[in-house]
Amino acid sequence: MNNKLILSLCAATAISISGCTTIADMAGADSATLNSNATLGFNKTVQEARANKTLDTTSATYKKVNAAFIRLKPYADQMNQTGQRFDWQLAVLKSDQINAYVAPGGKVVFYTGIVNRLNLSEAEVAAVMGHEMTHALEEHSKQKLGAQALTNLAVNIGKSYAGSQIGELGNAAIDLGSQVGVGLPYSRSLESRADEGGLMMMAKAGYNPQAAITLWEKMAKQGGAQGSALLSTHPSDANRINAMKKNLAAAMAVYNARGGK
Repeated sequence: MNNKLILSLCAATAISISGCTTIADMAGADSATLNSNATLGFNKTVQEARANKTLDTTSATYKKVNAAFIRLKPYADQMNQTGQRFDWQLAVLKSDQINAYVAPGGKVVFYTGIVNRLNLSEAEVAAVMGHEMTHALEEHSKQKLGAQALTNLAVNIGKSYAGSQIGELGNAAIDLGSQVGVGLPYSRSLESRADEGGLMMMAKAGYNPQAAITLWEKMAKQGGAQGSALLSTHPSDANRINAMKKNLAAAMAVYNARGGK
């Protein structure tokens, strides 16, 4: 079957998540391969960022993101049912873009713009990270991209929206982002799953889940602002926020059971 047709079927028909991931497996985009390719892309991203002096390893923003990363990792591992061990790694890139993603296998990429421009607290950073970790742990990119994962179609779409930002961050960061569906927005159902999973993950790690609501309220105010790359694939609106509020009670129960810390 033509690869573009496979992608269209996964995106446009009522095929289940398991159905599309099976198609991806058959086309050579199995979990181990996706994770391996993401590792290569992540390593190249870090190398380019070092060369371009856009890799942040010391600022207050980096420390805030890293603190959330360290606290969430054990609970992310508890959620992992992919059959593949995730080798969690973090890269914080200096950029005004409002963006963050987690590539297959646990490669976390945060742009400083999402923290600084939205003035995120550590708990709000954890809300972003938990959401993106859930996408990776449930292999949503695999279901979304199907047989086209890691191919030029995804790469070209990612570059087309990134435009002039390629020169700032280097091709590797754009290519790695393409592997998680940049330019191919997740469906509403997958976004809801990531919202719910992220809420529970941050609650287990001792972050107040209410920070997820304030996060997406801040994101909603950004609207179509230039540099809001995350919003191109993660639409934020009143319906979404209201849906998250419905899941808040369960997450708060987990948080409060920890003594609120």
